[in-house]
Amino acid sequence: MNVQIGEIQDIYRYPVKSFAGEKLEECVIEPYGLLGDRFVTFYDETKKDWYKYITARNLPNMLNYQATYNNGEIRVKAPGGQEYNWDTLLLEEIQSQTKTRLTMSDVKEPHPEHPQLLSVDGASILIITDGSLNKLQETWGKELDERRFRANFVVKVSDDAITEGEWLGRKLKIGDVELQVDSFCQRCVLITMDPDTQVKDPSLLRKVNEEFNLQFGVYASVVKTGTIKQGDKVLLAAEEA
Repeated sequence: MNVQIGEIQDIYRYPVKSFAGEKLEECVIEPYGLLGDRFVTFYDETKKDWYKYITARNLPNMLNYQATYNNGEIRVKAPGGQEYNWDTLLLEEIQSQTKTRLTMSDVKEPHPEHPQLLSVDGASILIITDGSLNKLQETWGKELDERRFRANFVVKVSDDAITEGEWLGRKLKIGDVELQVDSFCQRCVLITMDPDTQVKDPSLLRKVNEEFNLQFGVYASVVKTGTIKQGDKVLLAAEEA
């Protein structure tokens, strides 16, 4: 038996790793996750594995670049208002801000980074809840912007909903989509940066460590593709025998 645990409150997509993303009313779910999500990134080719990705930890100003995705095309708006395609002009713009020699994902055919997991972050979809956000805001004692956590979905949970930890290993049904909840999201220094000003507040990471053992939100993979809309009910499938 499926149990309703909440509904989709907000949907976010981040076409470029560590750039600001876009808020959506609905999204298409492909086998790798949201269509257009975390498609492309900048690299430091002298590094290996996850260390080669250039993120806001390296260049905090990346958070000020607004990325959108539409019909296979990525557009970027710079803090000063200039607009770019995903091309060498944008590479030059970001390169001007660091001495590290940068490269970028395929310009001619942007696509998700990993053919197996098909996501820059190695996990498909990131979900947080308003319940956890409210608890953290109350204990932190400061207003908390949900964008700090760069989730794809913010779920407004029912008052009696079980916690995200109890979703692990189980399926969520949202509209005609099915997701498998795989693991917690282990948090890092990125959440300490204000999404608009990049001012850092290390006390937030300390509080997430104290209250959530650095685990805030969950990663889910795609079982069944489809479309998810704002307001869709989120159902937790019964545990499999």
